[in-house]
Amino acid sequence: MTSENNKRIAKNTILLYIRMFFSIIVGLYTSRVLLSTLGVDDYGIYNVVGGVVAMLGFLNSAMTAASQRFISFELGAGNKERLKEVFSTSVLIHVIIALIIVVLAETVGLWFLNHKINISADRMVAANWVYQCALLSFALTVVSVPYNASIVAHEHMKAFAYISILDVFSRLLIVYVLIVTPFDKLISYAILVLFIALVIRLIYGRYCALHFRECRFHLGWNKKLFKEMFAFAGWSIIGNLGFAIKDQGSNIVLNLFYGVSLNAARGIALQVNGVVSNFYQSFIMAINPQITKQYAAGNIKASVNLVYAGCRFSFFLISIISIPVMINMDYLLSLWLGNVPDYTSQFLFYALWAAMINSISRPLVTAMQATGKIMLFQIVICLVMMCEMPLSYLVLRLGYEPYYIMFAAILVVFVGLFARILLLKRLVPDYSLGYFILNIVAKNLLVILACYALSAFVKGYFDDNFMNLVLTSFVSFVMTLLIIYGLGIGKQERTFINAKILSLYHRFFIRQ
Repeated sequence: MTSENNKRIAKNTILLYIRMFFSIIVGLYTSRVLLSTLGVDDYGIYNVVGGVVAMLGFLNSAMTAASQRFISFELGAGNKERLKEVFSTSVLIHVIIALIIVVLAETVGLWFLNHKINISADRMVAANWVYQCALLSFALTVVSVPYNASIVAHEHMKAFAYISILDVFSRLLIVYVLIVTPFDKLISYAILVLFIALVIRLIYGRYCALHFRECRFHLGWNKKLFKEMFAFAGWSIIGNLGFAIKDQGSNIVLNLFYGVSLNAARGIALQVNGVVSNFYQSFIMAINPQITKQYAAGNIKASVNLVYAGCRFSFFLISIISIPVMINMDYLLSLWLGNVPDYTSQFLFYALWAAMINSISRPLVTAMQATGKIMLFQIVICLVMMCEMPLSYLVLRLGYEPYYIMFAAILVVFVGLFARILLLKRLVPDYSLGYFILNIVAKNLLVILACYALSAFVKGYFDDNFMNLVLTSFVSFVMTLLIIYGLGIGKQERTFINAKILSLYHRFFIRQ
């Protein structure tokens, strides 16, 4: 990896972290207000109904992967004319996907909502409003994918960060409108979210049209390219179907056994988990285009090293934030929400462990997609991910506490991680299975288990109050950073970090 690419990744990561900072602050505040304004039951309804629509998201996720892979690949290969065809074909496919989603949602999905989901009769009208608005919002998101993929592939993270911040603050405005509206608050919230989705879609389209020459849709028909992209997406659909059943299927199983109140608890836990996960997803978003571009340019070794670094740093980035959250879990939730739904802390604790383990696998997915040979990979991952739903059902059927379904999630994530590296090794022999298991997975887990144990030990000497929250979080953060720096990363990565710190020191202190 060249110095220029290092700088680009670092710059884009910083921009995405600025975006993430605003997202976290506003997201945590709006979640508290939403829970208070909507109430536990309506909040749970929004999560489970939105989950029914999200289950169809495996179609969109598949095409997102296809668009980003093909656009990044052609940029790496330097083929401008092919790039224009890829974009227009991607838009055409996404319109088709959006229509398929709407048809499925208005038939199978609508029947499932009205006949199977455990919602009280007096809230079914509101639930249907939420469903229709969520469906239209989702369709808009589908059509936006080629534009978002172009921004990421071109590594214009500044635009992506600014538009995302606008989206976040728009949702903050929604909360204030929701507080004063005299109408049904759940219905009002769903309509307002749909309106914001429309505005953001128009902004993304306008930006891409102004900045990227290939982002002008031309109705044409390249049969070979269409089949190539749709074949790639088709196998991605199979893999993402597994994730849809994994994430939303367990939510529905929980609803069937316990109703919407437990959906609210799990929804809150997964929202916090999503916020924490942003700490590595922003880094992954910055590094993904380079993994694909280096592979497309024939720089296999550089691509492999990027994947190794991505697996290591993704895990450590999420762990640095997860550990302070875990040791202060109950107090943080009570401080944030006031009235915390039952089992929220247990759901969150195990969701964070699952997310940390899963973070290691994200660069492996990008590396596999870069090869374009994803049939076996997607079939295997689909089968592995689908196992979480029946395992969750079995756990609840046997009478265990509801949060035990998170153990099923952790097991599935672990199996999926090793399946990915085994399949990637078959296609790209440069990857070392022994190095990955010993120097990334085992080393990462041992380092972070030590960090968690020490942080929990220190926390045991302090009572729960705000000053102790700040103190223990800071101590845990610094201690984790030092242990990761000393034991978690390699010599080359440590040298790179030292150079960056020295560069910043000279820039801000010596030159002045």
